Amino acid sequence: MSTTALTAAAAAAATLLLITGAPAAQPVSVAARAETPAVYDDEAGGNADADDPAVWVDPRNPGRSLVIGTLKEAGLDVYGLDGARVQHIDAPAAPGAGAAAGRFNNVDVVYGFELGGRKTDLAVVSDRGRDRVRAYAIDPGALAAGRPPLRDVTAPDVAPVFAANEADVDEQRTAYGLTAFSDGDDAYVVVSQREETRLRLLELEDRGGRVGYKAEDTLDLPDTFTLPDGTRWTPCADPGERPQVEGMAVDQERRVLYAAQETVGLWRIDLDDEEFGKPRLVDRVREYGIPWSYEPDEEECVLDHAHDPGFGGTRLSADAEGVTVYHAGDGEGYVIASSQGDDTFAVYEREGRNAYVGSFAVADGASVDGVQHSDGSTVVNVPLGQAFPQGLLVTHDGEATPADGDREATDFKFTAWQDVARAFPEELTVDTGSFDPRDPD
Repeated sequence: MSTTALTAAAAAAATLLLITGAPAAQPVSVAARAETPAVYDDEAGGNADADDPAVWVDPRNPGRSLVIGTLKEAGLDVYGLDGARVQHIDAPAAPGAGAAAGRFNNVDVVYGFELGGRKTDLAVVSDRGRDRVRAYAIDPGALAAGRPPLRDVTAPDVAPVFAANEADVDEQRTAYGLTAFSDGDDAYVVVSQREETRLRLLELEDRGGRVGYKAEDTLDLPDTFTLPDGTRWTPCADPGERPQVEGMAVDQERRVLYAAQETVGLWRIDLDDEEFGKPRLVDRVREYGIPWSYEPDEEECVLDHAHDPGFGGTRLSADAEGVTVYHAGDGEGYVIASSQGDDTFAVYEREGRNAYVGSFAVADGASVDGVQHSDGSTVVNVPLGQAFPQGLLVTHDGEATPADGDREATDFKFTAWQDVARAFPEELTVDTGSFDPRDPD
């Protein structure tokens, strides 16, 4: 395994490699067309906390495609394009007394993985609780036959992604964010580590008809930065924690990873021959460079906004979260990042140095409420039946309404891509034919 780490000098240089352009304009507003049932993060709700979605495109009937969403301690839910739940999968139980139970954080889809001699579509999940990657085979004919569409095909011998042993798993510096991509017949996932800056590239492998994985490369993003005035700055964090990454996505055609380091900004990292290339910081959060102090009584960081040196960006408010890529022809398309701190989504070009395009918010509509504190998102460009004939954007909503008393409610919102595109003064590209997520090459 090779290991790549940014040196302090490279970290300093990274601050000078940012895109330029006009500050963020006023975000445009769009409305979602459908939503999933609200889930509740309490005992009565099974400690369900929605987080990250993925879309599986049905090869026979795109209108019967599925949305798969993580619920952390509660596992996974699977939905139809109308938002109705069609399957629930529990997270794995703790293997013994005192051990951590499963906790599903992020999910993505791999198409056509060779498993047991058959091309099989997979939903792959980061199990933050057990520090594993879980795999679920997706059966295209299951719903029509009245069967659950997903079944667990994780190899029983998969090892922790980051932990050296089970004692380390219980410390919970474990698998966190996840994204997947394919390269010919090979399939890979990139996994980030909770409360660390580390990313790990894994190759999926068939182990007797079950899915395992092996590590290919590791990358440590910086946790301290040299500001333009020469001073050193470390992002706000609890003691012993480093600025982690969660939201990630891969540009499947260009083999480029986009990773949102929550309190830093959005990184672009080439994937060269299944190795991490040199990271480049595409954009910074507004809070970048602000001094802070830690309040032990409140167990939280306090930013000193009065002494903001002005080195932050203008488009992302911490935390920088869910990332997704809209693929279009001739290199066009967009990288979309959740600006969780102000409930918006920043849009950048795929081409060149990822110039900023604009921002949007998913606001309250006639029948579906808006999106706040969004963690995860995913977009597909292809037609998905009559409901979404020009593509679909799915976003996590961290504050689903109407509320049920004091219960914390979350869900996922489904927004037609053309509604997003047409909301911008200069309409975004709508291209349903140039890229096939089932055959990205």
